[in-house]
Amino acid sequence: MTEIIFEKIAALLSSKKELNRELITVESSFEALGLDSLDSIELIADLEDEFNVTIPNADLQRIKTIGQAAEGIKRAMDA
Repeated sequence: MTEIIFEKIAALLSSKKELNRELITVESSFEALGLDSLDSIELIADLEDEFNVTIPNADLQRIKTIGQAAEGIKRAMDA
């Protein structure tokens, strides 16, 4: 399931931020991809909408990479 989530995140970043899809990995940090704090917040909000979940604020503070975002979405879906 996390792989499916990762692929949706990568596709979203690729289209909305015009990032090269091949540069987006599970280990990619938002910062390394050139996202500022506002971009990161917008991405998480888009993901919450896409997956119809709410990530708890405590988890949001720890999300710094694409993999962590995928895990946060998965935890919210399982809750």
